[in-house]
Amino acid sequence: MLPTPRRARAGAPVPAAAGPAARFPGVAIYLAERRMGRSRRAFLARLALSKGFRVLDAYGSEVTHVVMEQTSAEEAACWLRGRAPAAPPGAVGPALLDISWFTESMAAGQPVPVEGRHRLEVAVPRKELPSPAWMLPYACQRPTPLTHHNTSLTEALETLAEAASFEGSEGRCLSFYRAASVLKALPCPVTAPSQLRGLPHFGEHSCRVIQELLEHGVCEEVERVRFSERYQTMKLFTQIFGVGIRTADRWYQEGLRTLDDLQEQHERLNKLQEAGLQHLQDLSTLVQRLDVEALQQLVEAAVSEALPGATVTLAGGFRRGKLQGHDVDFLITHPQEGQEVGLLARVLLILKEQGLILYHQHQRSQCEDRTWLAQQKNTMDAFERSFCIFRLPQPLGAAVEGSQRPCASWKAVRVDLVVAPISQFPFALLGWTGSRHFERELRRFSRKERGLWLNSHGLFDPEQKTLFHAASEEDIFRHLGLEYLPPEQRNA
Repeated sequence: MLPTPRRARAGAPVPAAAGPAARFPGVAIYLAERRMGRSRRAFLARLALSKGFRVLDAYGSEVTHVVMEQTSAEEAACWLRGRAPAAPPGAVGPALLDISWFTESMAAGQPVPVEGRHRLEVAVPRKELPSPAWMLPYACQRPTPLTHHNTSLTEALETLAEAASFEGSEGRCLSFYRAASVLKALPCPVTAPSQLRGLPHFGEHSCRVIQELLEHGVCEEVERVRFSERYQTMKLFTQIFGVGIRTADRWYQEGLRTLDDLQEQHERLNKLQEAGLQHLQDLSTLVQRLDVEALQQLVEAAVSEALPGATVTLAGGFRRGKLQGHDVDFLITHPQEGQEVGLLARVLLILKEQGLILYHQHQRSQCEDRTWLAQQKNTMDAFERSFCIFRLPQPLGAAVEGSQRPCASWKAVRVDLVVAPISQFPFALLGWTGSRHFERELRRFSRKERGLWLNSHGLFDPEQKTLFHAASEEDIFRHLGLEYLPPEQRNA
């Protein structure tokens, strides 16, 4: 007498829960519409109901079997996390199954045993990391977003890297930066030291730091460095425009410790450092995205007046998606090679006449021999550029972030203006976009894995003695055999 209720069930609104006539009360199927489509889902639901299976219209705690079609294990796990609350200890969640289990069960007229080939569950626990083999060794091989899951861990490693750089220990500095870069690229938080096993660039020292942070919330070594007199003094001095590590170290060795110490010995400062110290309060305040947009309009107007057709492109951290930063970088070029010669001097003159330049240090172009420049292994380029302090007008009543005083009618902002010939522009844009560690890794990959030399002027094959042509950043990645990473994925 079973055929009649089955026919009635087949004609009912679908999908819906089967009634008391369900033959397998311990099985409650939910057909996920993702990749399946509404009409096909309705058809499959009617089929299952006609064979006495219980099919639920909505996902809930009663579901024992979730059936999906054309869905990967990772996608299935993400789908489930978005719908199911964390299960209590010992509880067993629903089985995530491929459509193959469903079709085999329909053919058999009963639920077939769930085998490994049917399952979509990711084999590792939810918070575990992918296999270490997934993490490629070079930062230029993996996307690194602006925001990531391990901020407190990377900040600690980068503090140690910075301290190592202050001591002139380049090897230790790079080791910490590389370990931090790996953490930035991970798709989930590190919650246990075991998750670091097998990841590239994680030596004993970095692992020990992370273990302390995970177990105690702080790392004694990191805290000792942060509060040391030397680290704080070096940090203070290197924040001054025009002061590098060597200069800061010399001042420290001479007994200088504070900004007042520098003011008292004003004669030891060059003009660049004098300007940096004079405007330190503004220059120490983070530049906001609105300031960047205002600066770009000012620079574009001056460039357009000096040379119609020339373009201005935002580079640096703001191109990578940052909402605030310490300085702003603009690249200037012209679609006709050679037209950019002498352009920067005219642009600066226009900006000065408008009262927008408080200070600038000009560097002439040395781009006469591009082949020779592309062969150079140092990281500094030879483009014409100017390191500027802009006098950026401020809206009336605006306030400087982090300051108690109301903002004056303007504030000082660090701006770098760089002029590149159009033939070198893609390389310049790639080099000036950063991050610094990403660029360092990209050059290292080029040299070690491809036998090529890369810098902001070009990509050079030392064996063939030839330069690669590139009309875009994508071309450079293609020449190197790398997957293209957009700027917002280069925050290594």
